[in-house]
Amino acid sequence: MEIRLLKYFLKVAQEESISKAAESLHITQPTLSRQLMELEKELKTTLFERGKRNKKIILTDDGKLLKARATEIIELTNKTEAEFIFNDKNITGDLYFGGGETDAMRIVARAIKNLSVKFPNIKYHFYSGNGEDVKEKLNKGLLDFGLFIEPVDKKEYEFIQLEQKDNWGLLIRKDSHLAKKEFIEPNDLINIPILSSRQFLVKNLISGWLGYNFENLNIVGTYNLLYNASIMVEEGFGNALCIDKLINLTEESKLCFKPLKPNLSAGILIAWKQNQPLSKCAKLFLQQLQEIINRD
Repeated sequence: MEIRLLKYFLKVAQEESISKAAESLHITQPTLSRQLMELEKELKTTLFERGKRNKKIILTDDGKLLKARATEIIELTNKTEAEFIFNDKNITGDLYFGGGETDAMRIVARAIKNLSVKFPNIKYHFYSGNGEDVKEKLNKGLLDFGLFIEPVDKKEYEFIQLEQKDNWGLLIRKDSHLAKKEFIEPNDLINIPILSSRQFLVKNLISGWLGYNFENLNIVGTYNLLYNASIMVEEGFGNALCIDKLINLTEESKLCFKPLKPNLSAGILIAWKQNQPLSKCAKLFLQQLQEIINRD
């Protein structure tokens, strides 16, 4: 399967029109149509729903699957090409980071800032997602580094453990009866509506702290990233189990954060794929990161 054909396919999916895609690609419409038919023949499937003329192109289920895979392949191809376009005098390239929401991202930002002063032609790309999302992209080679909040399965990765830790607690409205408490204890969570991270390992962590099964809580919803969950809490829908320092809680805010008791903290680590050669840019980033850690 040629990269060129995948790029043609993605352009058609983007434009939802063969004629517009052909114009954008600077090729004739019959040529593009023929190339797409060859791609379907190679894959032994139908990628587009054929209908009347002048109608938008609609992807079949296989077409949607190929769109997702082709996007990943093209991203990985571009990333690989960029890793080889540098020299020691004028290093250029791209670094790809993924991570969940954590204040520990500041140490990554500091390392990047220092690195950018020395090598201003390196470009940085960031993906926000939960641990499972980041792990998937890291395993596929779409990310150079992942910033993980424990618990996380580390056996497939090389990693640097950071000294910073995130503390778990409950994000609630200031007019909640729990707002008067200094800490949130296991019995405080019984029968109140809870919004929880959807990660499986987090459920095990919270179960251990509770002393009873996580599923016994009144889970009214789950979240991937906390910002939207905080809006739900602000509007009176549930209370969010989360880590601290993610939501800016000013005096004007309707929300407050109460830590758990006994204290439940989570370690932070920066990981990269085991046995995978690092690009020059990635090695430089790790050097800069280690310098900051040693200095601190």
